[in-house]
Amino acid sequence: MNLGFERKRGTPRAITSAMQLYYSGASLRATQKFLRLQGVQVTHVTVYKWIQKYTALMEKYLDKVTPQVSNTWRADEIYVKMRGNPKWLFALIDDETRFWIAREVASSKERHDARHLLHEGAEKAQKKPSLFITDGLAAYYDAYLREFRTQERQTEHVQHISFAQSGFHNNNKMERFNGELRDREKVMRSLKSEDTPIISGIQIYHNYIRPHMALKGNTPAGAAGIEIRGDDKWRTLIQNASHQSKKAV
Repeated sequence: MNLGFERKRGTPRAITSAMQLYYSGASLRATQKFLRLQGVQVTHVTVYKWIQKYTALMEKYLDKVTPQVSNTWRADEIYVKMRGNPKWLFALIDDETRFWIAREVASSKERHDARHLLHEGAEKAQKKPSLFITDGLAAYYDAYLREFRTQERQTEHVQHISFAQSGFHNNNKMERFNGELRDREKVMRSLKSEDTPIISGIQIYHNYIRPHMALKGNTPAGAAGIEIRGDDKWRTLIQNASHQSKKAV
């Protein structure tokens, strides 16, 4: 059954192969050349349109899925370029499962209001953490006071980052995560806009597709209690998303 897939320009296998290649690090043109070797005659523009279309479809579906994350979360920011302009991608990650809970793009690092990031994370996880670990950026502390520190629940905020052997909390896990993003951005060169679906796709790939050594080959989604069945997880996600979309109509 080809639920959710195009039939004119590519088979489900071609489309999910394109998704896997691109989000694991191949450029659009390298992805196009691989598909042509498999007998699929498409342009790199068509490949990008597939990626845009199915990423947006999956994102809408996965926004409604609640991960079972731990009570320790980490946040950090990474510099990216969008149409050649400097931007900052803020990310909120679960410490135990490595699940990428929430994200947002900002034009400034120092002046950014991170309340939306924390609010979105709490909405996605349906809870607030007991421990929140960040670097010393003031934006995190200000957002923490407004979003995580309440009379009902006193979330602890740790900003002191040091080496693990010193006994202090550190943000090495976020640095590894940032390295993963930097490797992907090198191939993309420059993102097109703040609302590009590509960032969503990177998040989906990180959470639901890519096995992590720290999780013994499991995905963050799997560690967070979300099972994606089948050998081709891209295909499963697209079909589930398409089915859900048709039910909502």
